[in-house]
Amino acid sequence: MASRVSLKGKGKTTSKGSKGPEEQSTAQVVKEWTNWTLKKGKVVLHYGFIPLVIIIGMNSEPKPHLSQLLSPV
Repeated sequence: MASRVSLKGKGKTTSKGSKGPEEQSTAQVVKEWTNWTLKKGKVVLHYGFIPLVIIIGMNSEPKPHLSQLLSPV
């Protein structure tokens, strides 16, 4: 027998298009924007921290080479 593919979504079931902007409360809009901002900030911090440390290290005195910055010794 062939297996059936289910098109059910996983996770949260939110209906983003059900309410218009005039029907959403201000608190709900602020909560959504806060969550969106924190999620984007987490990604930026996650992928930007190590390059930031390398850039700061290369601009310090004495000027190290990249291999000296990345070596554990």
